[in-house]
Amino acid sequence: MPAQTTERRREKPARARILDTATRLFYAEGVHSVGIDRIIAEAGVAKATFYNHFPGKDDLVRHYVTEESLRQRTLTAGLPAAPPRDTLHALFAYMCEVGGSPAYRGCPFVNTAAEYPDPAHPVRQAIDDHRRWMRGLFHDLLVADGHPDADRTAGILMLLRDGLVVGFDLDDPSALRATAREAVTRALR
Repeated sequence: MPAQTTERRREKPARARILDTATRLFYAEGVHSVGIDRIIAEAGVAKATFYNHFPGKDDLVRHYVTEESLRQRTLTAGLPAAPPRDTLHALFAYMCEVGGSPAYRGCPFVNTAAEYPDPAHPVRQAIDDHRRWMRGLFHDLLVADGHPDADRTAGILMLLRDGLVVGFDLDDPSALRATAREAVTRALR
């Protein structure tokens, strides 16, 4: 094992290594196609250590979704202060930037939801929590902007967001940028 890899393992706690490894693999290859033994091997932890932190794979997947939601919330909170309308445009511009990246493999929430069809499953509930937060963010920004129908428009923006995260995989991401900006502008009228 290279010294750099060994050094990194000493610096980062086992739980974080497991989550980092799972995040990388789940996003690149899909949740159900990646087994626990591979995550354990690539994270460099013992099987007992894995199960000490995560009772099973579904618990790990739920944490993966929750951590991704926290990451997105943190990114959003770190946006520069701007008028609400500008913040909405900035959010969609950022989605377009991420979706146009060569590393883009789809939305982790949509991808994971496709593998967990039962809406009562804890993984799907974590995804639903994230979606409620995002819709609430849109709603709150619309209210702050004085939009006359914030509920309906937040729903439209969620639908636009969902279409974009799928469209980036299926269409030309550079063409979607202009379309997304126009769609947000129209929704805000």
